[in-house]
Amino acid sequence: MKLENANILITGGTMGIGYATAKLLIGNGANVAITGRDEKRTHKAARDLGAMPITADVANPEDVKRTFHLFMEEYGRLDVLINNAGIGFSKAIDQLTLDDFEHIYRVNVFGAAMMAAKAAKIFKKQNYGNIINIGSTAALKGYEGGSIYASSKAALRSMTQSWQAELRRYNVRVMLVNPSEVTTAFGQPDRQERDDQPNKLRSEEIAWAIKSALQMDNRGFVPELTVWATNPF
Repeated sequence: MKLENANILITGGTMGIGYATAKLLIGNGANVAITGRDEKRTHKAARDLGAMPITADVANPEDVKRTFHLFMEEYGRLDVLINNAGIGFSKAIDQLTLDDFEHIYRVNVFGAAMMAAKAAKIFKKQNYGNIINIGSTAALKGYEGGSIYASSKAALRSMTQSWQAELRRYNVRVMLVNPSEVTTAFGQPDRQERDDQPNKLRSEEIAWAIKSALQMDNRGFVPELTVWATNPF
């Protein structure tokens, strides 16, 4: 697809992968709206990027509805949904609670699904569209303490495959990008991004992968793309 004048919605776009992706896509001529839960942070990020701000929590169904209403009111057409919003933490199996699962799943699984459901209605009418889900290598191989987060990303991976089967006939490309460890604020209690490390991925590498996947001609798509650090040791 051509990025110039494409209308793109990115959840969790105030920092990290979402922010870097918005910056790269806007730099290539796209119109981008970003969502974030913190109004002040969302508006500041949007000003810095030249994006449209939408203060919203993907875990809130009413916020999901309002997000699409505002986006379509502004742009009239949706070309790409990037399901980037995600949260997580590590916890030993014997310490897990139902509330822990519900907290993570409401964002990583239910929120992503509800955003995709709204986008799919638009895309089916248009007979065209793109969904990119930001997964994780944790979906491919669990890790100690990863019961909740890894399983939430495995659920997202399974949903991605289901949406591919459902939406290809409508010329909708559904893609999954699995980053390995990225030096973002993910999992940080203070929500401050970590400093770059030469042996770790940055948000920019994932943004580049997203941009590259989108720019393939619309006749083809990459169902799943995993990005590793070259030498993490």
